[in-house]
Amino acid sequence: MALAAEESDTTTSNRPKPPPPPPPHNPPHQTPSPSVSLITLLTVSLSSLTNPQDPKAWFLSLPAALRQHYSAGRTIKVQTAPNHPPLEVFSIQDGPTDSNTVLIVHGLGCSSYTFRQIVKSLGHKGIRTVAIDLPGSGFSDKSTVVVEENLNGGVSGRVWEICSDIKEKGLFWGFDQLVEKGYVDFEANEDRVSKRESVRAIELGPEEVGRVLAQVVDSLGLAPVDLVLHDSALGLVANWVSENLGLVRSVTLLDTASSATALPLWVLEVPVIREVVLGFEFVFSRVVGKWCWKSIGGSDVEAHRVLLKGRDGREAVVGMGRKLNGSFDLGEWSSLDGVKGLPMQVMWSSVWSEEWNEEGRRVADALPQARFVTHSGGRWPQGDTTELAENIYQFVSSLPKSIRQAKEEPIPEHIQKLLDEVESSDHHNDHHGHGGHHHADGHAHAHAGYMDAYGLGHGWAG
Repeated sequence: MALAAEESDTTTSNRPKPPPPPPPHNPPHQTPSPSVSLITLLTVSLSSLTNPQDPKAWFLSLPAALRQHYSAGRTIKVQTAPNHPPLEVFSIQDGPTDSNTVLIVHGLGCSSYTFRQIVKSLGHKGIRTVAIDLPGSGFSDKSTVVVEENLNGGVSGRVWEICSDIKEKGLFWGFDQLVEKGYVDFEANEDRVSKRESVRAIELGPEEVGRVLAQVVDSLGLAPVDLVLHDSALGLVANWVSENLGLVRSVTLLDTASSATALPLWVLEVPVIREVVLGFEFVFSRVVGKWCWKSIGGSDVEAHRVLLKGRDGREAVVGMGRKLNGSFDLGEWSSLDGVKGLPMQVMWSSVWSEEWNEEGRRVADALPQARFVTHSGGRWPQGDTTELAENIYQFVSSLPKSIRQAKEEPIPEHIQKLLDEVESSDHHNDHHGHGGHHHADGHAHAHAGYMDAYGLGHGWAG
């Protein structure tokens, strides 16, 4: 036994020892290259420049001049299609309501804010003047809720269908199906169509813009209007003009390029460039100084930048730019029946560039019936707009007087109810001999309270 034990020990001691376990493998620490770090930092920084704010926070962050501009206007509800949700269109106006009306439609990249001084100047001259923000611009709606319908199919479609059924019928419905049948019966919903809501920037083409313009003219009782079309507005509105000649008294084209914009839309579309342009005031100032305005700097630059930057403004302007009619022919349009007899005026910047002067001569040749005048400003109105306002005033004042298609604006139901209660109370006092009196101008002071997109209350400025 002792021998066996000794042999066992000897055998054990003669066995080779197993190799020690390898040390744990720790991969070497990899330091990202400076270029990767710089790109990541730049991407995060630029994206933070355009992070969306909630509407109220965005509004409160606006420059004082923009908030004052908003308080001086009102919104109008319009629809671009029968089954689409209504949109709110912002407008400002000045001047007596019993005169002929000038309606200003801005080009892409601008808004009614660009024309606020012209509106004020013409109003002081006794011309009712209205300027609107096209949907997607200024203070008008820039996005809308879109409902998408999808026919469920495949694994993802079945999963979405199951989740939708459980959400609709409750969790215990699935358990009941399992207990009763041993499975959940989805066969009846094999071709089920799911609906999803998403928020998208508004992108209107000429047809939709025409519908918007028709509803603005109708709801404000503006017809017949003296249209002022700026920059790319002609390409968006020309078809509506030719189809609604009874609503238009004259047309003034202000530095109008039918299928192009003064502000090149690629600076708002190309990634990184768009973030830099809208993220830094001094960069945006250089951009508009090169293509839109004679001088740069000042509060106007910042106002235009924040309006483009906020609430999907950039996306909407770029989307509408894609829908401009690139094949629009000004000469062909002006020769249409009715259009060729329409009084027209062309106002053109004579100090912008020689190329722009040549474009003005081509426009004048295409519109031989138009009155052609020049001005000393840039392609966007800026600063002192007295010269532009005077040219518009002289033109519309030279036209024969027309009969306005007046339409009384309906009083909102809740305001009418209050007026009825006051009237009923006055009748009651008269009946009991308390000498009650009526206010003959009660309806004139009952301005409508309009829905404010920013939750802050809105209506006409006093």
